[in-house]
Amino acid sequence: MDMLDHIFSLLGASIRMATPLIFAAMAGIYSERSGVVDIGLEGKMLFGAFAAAVASFETGNPFLGLLAGIVICVLLSLMHGYASVKIRGDQVISGLAVNFLASGLTVTLGHAWYGQGGLTPALTNSQRFTGITLPGAEWLGAHVPVIGPFYEQVISGHNLLVYAAFAVVALTYRALFSTRFGLHLRATGEEPNAVDSAGISVAWVRYRAVLIAGVLCGFAGAYLSIAQNAAFQREMTSGRGYIALAAVIFGKWHPKGALGACLLFGFLQAMETRMQNVQIPMIGELPSQLFSAIPYIITVVLLAGFIGKAVAPKAIGVPYVKER
Repeated sequence: MDMLDHIFSLLGASIRMATPLIFAAMAGIYSERSGVVDIGLEGKMLFGAFAAAVASFETGNPFLGLLAGIVICVLLSLMHGYASVKIRGDQVISGLAVNFLASGLTVTLGHAWYGQGGLTPALTNSQRFTGITLPGAEWLGAHVPVIGPFYEQVISGHNLLVYAAFAVVALTYRALFSTRFGLHLRATGEEPNAVDSAGISVAWVRYRAVLIAGVLCGFAGAYLSIAQNAAFQREMTSGRGYIALAAVIFGKWHPKGALGACLLFGFLQAMETRMQNVQIPMIGELPSQLFSAIPYIITVVLLAGFIGKAVAPKAIGVPYVKER
Protein backbone atom coordinates (compact mmCIF):
# COMPACT_ATOMS: atom_id res chain seq x y z
CA MET A 1 0.00 0.00 0.00
CA ASP A 2 2.93 2.30 0.58
CA MET A 3 3.84 2.01 -3.09
CA LEU A 4 0.21 2.61 -4.08
CA ASP A 5 0.07 5.71 -1.89
CA HIS A 6 3.28 6.94 -3.50
CA ILE A 7 1.82 6.45 -6.98
CA PHE A 8 -1.43 8.22 -6.09
CA SER A 9 0.49 11.07 -4.48
CA LEU A 10 2.54 11.44 -7.67
CA LEU A 11 -0.61 11.46 -9.81
CA GLY A 12 -2.22 14.10 -7.61
CA ALA A 13 0.90 16.26 -7.82
CA SER A 14 0.96 15.77 -11.60
CA ILE A 15 -2.56 17.18 -11.89
CA ARG A 16 -1.62 20.21 -9.81
CA MET A 17 1.51 20.78 -11.88
CA ALA A 18 -0.45 20.43 -15.11
CA THR A 19 -3.18 22.92 -14.17
CA PRO A 20 -1.46 26.18 -15.26
CA LEU A 21 -0.28 24.41 -18.41
CA ILE A 22 -3.86 23.38 -19.21
CA PHE A 23 -5.18 26.93 -18.88
CA ALA A 24 -2.32 28.33 -20.98
CA ALA A 25 -2.54 25.58 -23.60
CA MET A 26 -6.27 26.20 -24.09
CA ALA A 27 -5.42 29.91 -24.43
CA GLY A 28 -2.85 29.05 -27.07
CA ILE A 29 -5.35 26.89 -28.96
CA TYR A 30 -7.89 29.71 -29.17
CA SER A 31 -5.31 32.22 -30.34
CA GLU A 32 -3.44 30.01 -32.78
CA ARG A 33 -6.55 28.38 -34.21
CA SER A 34 -7.56 31.91 -35.25
CA GLY A 35 -4.19 32.45 -36.93
CA VAL A 36 -2.44 34.51 -34.24
CA VAL A 37 0.83 33.16 -32.81
CA ASP A 38 0.90 33.70 -29.04
CA ILE A 39 4.47 33.55 -27.78
CA GLY A 40 3.30 35.99 -25.08
CA LEU A 41 1.60 33.28 -23.00
CA GLU A 42 4.59 33.32 -20.67
CA GLY A 43 4.45 37.07 -20.05
CA LYS A 44 0.69 37.15 -19.61
CA MET A 45 0.82 34.34 -17.08
CA LEU A 46 3.58 36.13 -15.20
CA PHE A 47 1.80 39.48 -15.06
CA GLY A 48 -1.47 37.73 -14.21
CA ALA A 49 0.24 36.00 -11.29
CA PHE A 50 1.60 39.33 -10.05
CA ALA A 51 -1.73 41.16 -10.36
CA ALA A 52 -3.60 38.33 -8.66
CA ALA A 53 -1.18 38.23 -5.70
CA VAL A 54 -1.26 42.00 -5.26
CA ALA A 55 -5.04 42.27 -5.46
CA SER A 56 -5.60 39.28 -3.19
CA PHE A 57 -3.19 40.66 -0.60
CA GLU A 58 -4.68 44.16 -0.67
CA THR A 59 -8.34 43.09 -0.64
CA GLY A 60 -8.13 39.80 1.22
CA ASN A 61 -10.37 38.20 -1.41
CA PRO A 62 -8.89 35.57 -3.77
CA PHE A 63 -11.75 35.99 -6.23
CA LEU A 64 -10.86 39.66 -6.61
CA GLY A 65 -7.26 38.52 -7.07
CA LEU A 66 -8.37 36.19 -9.83
CA LEU A 67 -10.36 39.01 -11.43
CA ALA A 68 -7.32 41.31 -11.33
CA GLY A 69 -5.18 38.65 -12.98
CA ILE A 70 -7.76 38.23 -15.73
CA VAL A 71 -8.09 41.97 -16.33
CA ILE A 72 -4.35 42.57 -16.69
CA CYS A 73 -3.99 39.57 -19.04
CA VAL A 74 -6.89 40.78 -21.17
CA LEU A 75 -5.21 44.19 -21.47
CA LEU A 76 -1.96 42.53 -22.55
CA SER A 77 -3.91 40.43 -25.04
CA LEU A 78 -5.47 43.58 -26.46
CA MET A 79 -1.99 45.02 -26.95
CA HIS A 80 -0.86 41.85 -28.70
CA GLY A 81 -4.06 41.72 -30.74
CA TYR A 82 -3.71 45.34 -31.82
CA ALA A 83 -0.11 44.78 -32.92
CA SER A 84 -0.92 41.50 -34.68
CA VAL A 85 -4.34 42.18 -36.18
CA LYS A 86 -4.75 45.93 -36.57
CA ILE A 87 -1.29 47.07 -37.60
CA ARG A 88 -0.25 43.61 -38.91
CA GLY A 89 3.05 43.53 -37.07
CA ASP A 90 5.29 40.55 -36.50
CA GLN A 91 3.36 38.34 -34.10
CA VAL A 92 6.41 36.66 -32.61
CA ILE A 93 8.08 40.00 -31.85
CA SER A 94 4.85 41.30 -30.31
CA GLY A 95 4.59 38.25 -28.09
CA LEU A 96 8.20 38.54 -27.00
CA ALA A 97 7.59 42.21 -26.17
CA VAL A 98 4.79 41.13 -23.82
CA ASN A 99 7.17 38.66 -22.17
CA PHE A 100 9.90 41.27 -21.68
CA LEU A 101 7.42 43.84 -20.40
CA ALA A 102 6.01 41.42 -17.83
CA SER A 103 9.44 40.20 -16.74
CA GLY A 104 10.73 43.70 -16.04
CA LEU A 105 7.60 45.48 -14.83
CA THR A 106 6.50 42.87 -12.28
CA VAL A 107 9.87 43.02 -10.51
CA THR A 108 9.99 46.83 -10.67
CA LEU A 109 6.48 47.31 -9.32
CA GLY A 110 6.87 44.61 -6.70
CA HIS A 111 10.06 46.17 -5.39
CA ALA A 112 8.57 49.68 -5.43
CA TRP A 113 5.40 48.68 -3.59
CA TYR A 114 6.66 46.11 -1.10
CA GLY A 115 10.46 46.43 -0.99
CA GLN A 116 11.00 42.68 -1.05
CA GLY A 117 13.13 42.35 -4.14
CA GLY A 118 10.17 41.96 -6.49
CA LEU A 119 8.25 39.55 -4.27
CA THR A 120 4.82 40.21 -2.81
CA PRO A 121 3.96 39.57 0.87
CA ALA A 122 2.90 36.07 1.83
CA LEU A 123 -0.82 35.36 1.62
CA THR A 124 -2.92 33.75 4.33
CA ASN A 125 -5.23 30.85 3.57
CA SER A 126 -8.19 33.22 3.48
CA GLN A 127 -6.45 35.22 0.73
CA ARG A 128 -5.86 32.27 -1.59
CA PHE A 129 -7.58 29.23 -3.07
CA THR A 130 -6.98 26.19 -0.88
CA GLY A 131 -7.75 22.51 -1.31
CA ILE A 132 -11.31 21.22 -1.29
CA THR A 133 -12.15 17.86 0.27
CA LEU A 134 -14.84 16.27 -1.85
CA PRO A 135 -17.78 14.48 -0.17
CA GLY A 136 -16.91 11.05 1.18
CA ALA A 137 -13.20 11.30 0.37
CA GLU A 138 -11.92 10.55 3.87
CA TRP A 139 -14.35 7.68 4.46
CA LEU A 140 -13.63 6.07 1.09
CA GLY A 141 -9.90 6.48 1.61
CA ALA A 142 -10.10 4.64 4.92
CA HIS A 143 -12.58 1.89 4.03
CA VAL A 144 -12.45 1.11 0.28
CA PRO A 145 -9.22 -0.41 -1.09
CA VAL A 146 -7.55 1.17 -4.14
CA ILE A 147 -10.57 3.15 -5.35
CA GLY A 148 -10.93 4.96 -2.04
CA PRO A 149 -7.31 6.16 -1.81
CA PHE A 150 -7.42 7.05 -5.52
CA TYR A 151 -10.51 9.21 -4.96
CA GLU A 152 -9.04 10.77 -1.83
CA GLN A 153 -5.54 11.51 -3.12
CA VAL A 154 -5.99 11.99 -6.88
CA ILE A 155 -9.53 13.31 -7.35
CA SER A 156 -10.18 15.10 -4.06
CA GLY A 157 -8.10 17.70 -2.26
CA HIS A 158 -7.41 20.12 -5.11
CA ASN A 159 -8.32 23.78 -5.12
CA LEU A 160 -11.16 25.28 -7.15
CA LEU A 161 -8.97 26.33 -10.08
CA VAL A 162 -7.77 22.77 -10.68
CA TYR A 163 -11.32 21.60 -11.28
CA ALA A 164 -11.99 24.72 -13.35
CA ALA A 165 -9.09 23.81 -15.65
CA PHE A 166 -10.70 20.51 -16.66
CA ALA A 167 -14.04 22.26 -17.15
CA VAL A 168 -12.28 24.73 -19.47
CA VAL A 169 -11.02 21.85 -21.62
CA ALA A 170 -14.57 20.54 -22.06
CA LEU A 171 -15.87 24.03 -22.81
CA THR A 172 -13.08 24.65 -25.30
CA TYR A 173 -13.81 21.40 -27.12
CA ARG A 174 -17.50 22.26 -27.33
CA ALA A 175 -16.81 25.87 -28.37
CA LEU A 176 -14.46 24.83 -31.17
CA PHE A 177 -16.45 21.97 -32.63
CA SER A 178 -20.10 22.56 -31.71
CA THR A 179 -20.68 26.31 -32.07
CA ARG A 180 -20.79 28.81 -34.91
CA PHE A 181 -18.03 30.81 -33.24
CA GLY A 182 -15.80 27.72 -33.25
CA LEU A 183 -16.47 27.15 -36.92
CA HIS A 184 -15.58 30.77 -37.72
CA LEU A 185 -12.47 30.52 -35.52
CA ARG A 186 -11.15 27.39 -37.20
CA ALA A 187 -11.94 28.72 -40.66
CA THR A 188 -10.15 31.99 -39.88
CA GLY A 189 -7.00 30.07 -39.01
CA GLU A 190 -7.18 28.06 -42.20
CA GLU A 191 -8.78 30.20 -44.90
CA PRO A 192 -9.32 33.81 -43.79
CA ASN A 193 -10.16 34.85 -47.36
CA ALA A 194 -13.11 32.47 -47.38
CA VAL A 195 -14.28 33.81 -44.01
CA ASP A 196 -14.08 37.37 -45.27
CA SER A 197 -15.94 36.43 -48.45
CA ALA A 198 -18.76 35.06 -46.26
CA GLY A 199 -19.17 38.49 -44.70
CA ILE A 200 -17.48 37.64 -41.39
CA SER A 201 -14.89 39.99 -39.95
CA VAL A 202 -11.55 38.20 -39.72
CA ALA A 203 -10.23 40.89 -37.38
CA TRP A 204 -13.18 40.54 -34.99
CA VAL A 205 -12.81 36.75 -34.84
CA ARG A 206 -9.12 37.07 -34.06
CA TYR A 207 -9.69 39.77 -31.45
CA ARG A 208 -12.20 37.56 -29.67
CA ALA A 209 -9.77 34.66 -29.78
CA VAL A 210 -6.91 36.61 -28.20
CA LEU A 211 -9.28 38.06 -25.58
CA ILE A 212 -10.37 34.56 -24.57
CA ALA A 213 -6.71 33.61 -24.45
CA GLY A 214 -6.12 36.55 -22.11
CA VAL A 215 -8.87 35.38 -19.76
CA LEU A 216 -7.41 31.87 -19.61
CA CYS A 217 -3.89 33.21 -19.03
CA GLY A 218 -5.33 35.17 -16.12
CA PHE A 219 -6.56 31.91 -14.61
CA ALA A 220 -3.15 30.30 -15.19
CA GLY A 221 -1.25 33.16 -13.58
CA ALA A 222 -3.62 33.44 -10.62
CA TYR A 223 -3.29 29.72 -10.01
CA LEU A 224 0.47 30.03 -9.66
CA SER A 225 0.46 32.87 -7.13
CA ILE A 226 -2.74 32.46 -5.10
CA ALA A 227 -3.50 28.74 -5.34
CA GLN A 228 -0.41 26.62 -5.89
CA ASN A 229 1.73 29.14 -4.01
CA ALA A 230 1.01 31.84 -1.44
CA ALA A 231 2.80 34.83 -2.97
CA PHE A 232 4.28 36.14 -6.20
CA GLN A 233 7.92 35.38 -6.88
CA ARG A 234 9.97 36.91 -9.66
CA GLU A 235 9.93 34.82 -12.85
CA MET A 236 7.68 32.30 -11.10
CA THR A 237 6.24 31.03 -14.39
CA SER A 238 9.65 29.44 -15.08
CA GLY A 239 8.97 28.84 -18.76
CA ARG A 240 5.50 27.34 -18.30
CA GLY A 241 4.15 29.53 -21.10
CA TYR A 242 6.62 27.97 -23.51
CA ILE A 243 5.85 24.49 -22.19
CA ALA A 244 2.14 25.21 -22.81
CA LEU A 245 2.98 26.11 -26.41
CA ALA A 246 4.88 22.84 -26.64
CA ALA A 247 1.74 21.09 -25.37
CA VAL A 248 -0.34 22.80 -28.07
CA ILE A 249 2.04 21.57 -30.75
CA PHE A 250 2.33 18.10 -29.22
CA GLY A 251 -1.48 17.96 -29.00
CA LYS A 252 -1.76 19.10 -32.64
CA TRP A 253 -3.84 22.18 -31.79
CA HIS A 254 -6.66 20.02 -30.38
CA PRO A 255 -8.03 20.37 -26.80
CA LYS A 256 -7.91 16.65 -26.06
CA GLY A 257 -4.39 16.25 -27.39
CA ALA A 258 -3.19 19.35 -25.56
CA LEU A 259 -4.77 18.09 -22.31
CA GLY A 260 -2.91 14.80 -22.64
CA ALA A 261 0.34 16.63 -23.32
CA CYS A 262 -0.18 18.92 -20.31
CA LEU A 263 -0.82 15.94 -18.04
CA LEU A 264 2.32 14.27 -19.37
CA PHE A 265 4.37 17.41 -18.83
CA GLY A 266 2.82 17.86 -15.37
CA PHE A 267 3.83 14.30 -14.53
CA LEU A 268 7.39 15.00 -15.66
CA GLN A 269 7.51 18.16 -13.53
CA ALA A 270 6.24 16.22 -10.52
CA MET A 271 8.89 13.58 -11.17
CA GLU A 272 11.56 16.29 -11.27
CA THR A 273 10.93 17.21 -7.63
CA ARG A 274 10.81 13.58 -6.54
CA MET A 275 13.94 12.43 -8.35
CA GLN A 276 16.32 14.76 -6.52
CA ASN A 277 19.05 12.77 -4.76
CA VAL A 278 17.45 9.46 -5.79
CA GLN A 279 19.99 6.72 -6.54
CA ILE A 280 19.03 4.26 -9.31
CA PRO A 281 20.75 0.85 -9.23
CA MET A 282 23.40 0.40 -11.94
CA ILE A 283 22.84 4.00 -13.10
CA GLY A 284 23.34 6.28 -10.12
CA GLU A 285 21.69 9.64 -9.62
CA LEU A 286 19.82 11.08 -12.59
CA PRO A 287 19.87 14.88 -12.94
CA SER A 288 16.38 16.11 -11.98
CA GLN A 289 16.60 18.77 -14.71
CA LEU A 290 16.34 15.95 -17.26
CA PHE A 291 12.61 15.66 -16.56
CA SER A 292 11.97 19.37 -17.10
CA ALA A 293 13.84 19.18 -20.42
CA ILE A 294 11.84 16.20 -21.74
CA PRO A 295 8.78 18.30 -22.84
CA TYR A 296 11.00 20.35 -25.13
CA ILE A 297 12.80 17.27 -26.40
CA ILE A 298 9.46 15.65 -27.22
CA THR A 299 8.35 18.78 -29.08
CA VAL A 300 11.54 18.86 -31.18
CA VAL A 301 11.12 15.16 -31.98
CA LEU A 302 7.49 15.81 -32.94
CA LEU A 303 8.38 18.72 -35.20
CA ALA A 304 11.05 16.57 -36.83
CA GLY A 305 8.27 14.19 -37.85
CA PHE A 306 9.37 11.13 -35.89
CA ILE A 307 6.10 10.66 -33.95
CA GLY A 308 3.54 11.95 -36.39
CA LYS A 309 3.21 15.17 -38.25
CA ALA A 310 2.02 18.28 -36.40
CA VAL A 311 0.22 20.43 -38.94
CA ALA A 312 -0.41 23.97 -37.77
CA PRO A 313 -3.34 26.07 -39.04
CA LYS A 314 -2.40 27.25 -42.53
CA ALA A 315 -2.85 30.97 -41.83
CA ILE A 316 -1.08 31.01 -38.47
CA GLY A 317 1.31 33.93 -38.12
CA VAL A 318 0.13 35.48 -41.39
CA PRO A 319 -1.44 38.97 -41.07
CA TYR A 320 -4.66 39.19 -43.02
CA VAL A 321 -4.92 41.88 -45.66
CA LYS A 322 -8.46 42.40 -46.92
CA GLU A 323 -8.74 42.01 -50.66
CA ARG A 324 -10.07 45.02 -52.52
